Amino acid sequence: MNVVRLKIPATAEYLDIVRLSLYGVATKLGFSYEDIEDMKVAVSEACNNAVLHGEPESGHAGQIEISYESGDGKLVVKVKDDGTGFNYQEHSENAAPLAGASPSELQPGGLGIYLMQALMDEVVVNTDAGTEVTLVKYVQTQITD
Repeated sequence: MNVVRLKIPATAEYLDIVRLSLYGVATKLGFSYEDIEDMKVAVSEACNNAVLHGEPESGHAGQIEISYESGDGKLVVKVKDDGTGFNYQEHSENAAPLAGASPSELQPGGLGIYLMQALMDEVVVNTDAGTEVTLVKYVQTQITD
């Protein structure tokens, strides 16, 4: 498995670098334009959460670690921050369902996880030490006549 690692300050102005590097890696793996755009949204959501909630207890701006792991027909993107973390299991169990909800009924916050789950093939959140979001997308093979 090939791995590309990136470490950026946990501030919004560096998130373009994450999207650009994702585009480069995903293009080399043969992902479609649509899949790359979906991944960019999902990874951006994970990074936005790291910027908003990933500040360590010291109060200083933290770091976000991003890794792109490719192999076996998939891309695994990990976004890790060193903040205090949160109880993902409790949060996901208490979240209201989105089905049938109008935009005016949606509560702010928490939609990023739903977006990530809708756009990626697998999403795993680990909050043991900070928060690490693992996003997996499989390369779709093109069927030709």
